[in-house]
Amino acid sequence: MTTSPLPAFPPGFLWGASASAFQTEGAADAEGKGPSGWDAFAAQGRIKDGADASRGTGFHERYREDVALLTGLGADAFRFSVSWPRVIPGGSGPVNSRGLDFYDRLVDELCAHGITPAPTLYHWDTPLPLDEAGGWLRRETAQRFAEYAAVVAERLADRVPMWITINEPAEVTLLGYALGEHAPGKQLLFDALPAAHHQLLAHGLAVQALRAAGADNIGLAVSHSPVRTAGTSDEDRLGAELYDTVTNWMFADPILTGAYPDENFAALMPGPVAEDLAVISAPLDWYGVNYYQPMLVGAPATDALDDFAGIAMPAELPFGIRRLESEQRTDFDWAVVPDGLRELLVGLKDRFGDRLPPIHITENGCSYDGIDDQRRISFLDGHLRALHRAIDAGVDVRGYFTWSLTDNIEWVEGASQRFGLVHIDYDTLERTPKASYAWYRDAIAAQRAGSGN
Repeated sequence: MTTSPLPAFPPGFLWGASASAFQTEGAADAEGKGPSGWDAFAAQGRIKDGADASRGTGFHERYREDVALLTGLGADAFRFSVSWPRVIPGGSGPVNSRGLDFYDRLVDELCAHGITPAPTLYHWDTPLPLDEAGGWLRRETAQRFAEYAAVVAERLADRVPMWITINEPAEVTLLGYALGEHAPGKQLLFDALPAAHHQLLAHGLAVQALRAAGADNIGLAVSHSPVRTAGTSDEDRLGAELYDTVTNWMFADPILTGAYPDENFAALMPGPVAEDLAVISAPLDWYGVNYYQPMLVGAPATDALDDFAGIAMPAELPFGIRRLESEQRTDFDWAVVPDGLRELLVGLKDRFGDRLPPIHITENGCSYDGIDDQRRISFLDGHLRALHRAIDAGVDVRGYFTWSLTDNIEWVEGASQRFGLVHIDYDTLERTPKASYAWYRDAIAAQRAGSGN
């Protein structure tokens, strides 16, 4: 498969790849690491294909090999996550210096190869003691998170020039606390809203802690999807609007405007909401966007599905998610709609105007099997062209991190969904670069050479 050259991206544009601790590190109880809520959830048999999440991809032992892959890719930056229970096993209390030492070594290895470390402080692996005490339903978890952020920054801020506080708070709230499909497995429906507020508060408190420790260039990674209305009834329209509010604006608005998008939702949030919003909306250096596909939403329906692999939506919810038809689909059965990325970014600029900081695409990728993964190349090519159209339309986008560097444990889907540029043999943990790895490498090289590929 050949593609025509990509248009030239702005000078200094950051090219990267991503990963997360739970999905890759393994070494689940090594060097003093404590269990996370996801470790306990996996131990209940909730990983559908039986993959060994405690082993991951062996990144904890093989990180130098993966940094070499990043070097061969020509990546400017690597977005990884720090495991909270590896650093503070109890969620609060004693710091595990051996856990911090691992990230010290990783950061040094990245810096030695000229790759910008871009750590995410929370990518879903809550320390189990905090999870069992209520997790994000408790205000204390936000306070403990800020303390943890300070510990990490005090060790790494001298070498880390880019920070991400929290990844995808909407998914944690919806899948973990409302529907019970992800850890911690709670089915609270709209009673899950405190988990949203406390993650937002944790983000704001962490921004304060990071800056106090000398860190700067701080953002977070928020999932966004353009929402399209299924059907023409008032119930369809209201369902789509509510879903849009809950998944897109429930998180972006407090961070970027200091207010919730709906007074009714604000009234359901715990604590001194007005005071919390002043913390939540602390100025950011950049805003991270994770994009995979648009959503088709309407009135509740028995065949409605949410956006993650066919989860039945409870009838109590006032919206239903339909299957969005598209000419191409990933192996996860997600719709491939590259222009949705342009649509989304232009929509963010229209909604927030000058309050929108520069953007980094912190996740964008697809699940396809095989090492000669031409469909992934097509996906990446299409989405990067859509991203360039957004830049042409005036959106200030500074970087792109594809998801993901290697195949990894895709949460409850285990090893069955392969998002990586690099294939993982889960028996041997051998790494094999795919065709998409070579394509992305060549595209980055061409951008640097100024030819655009």
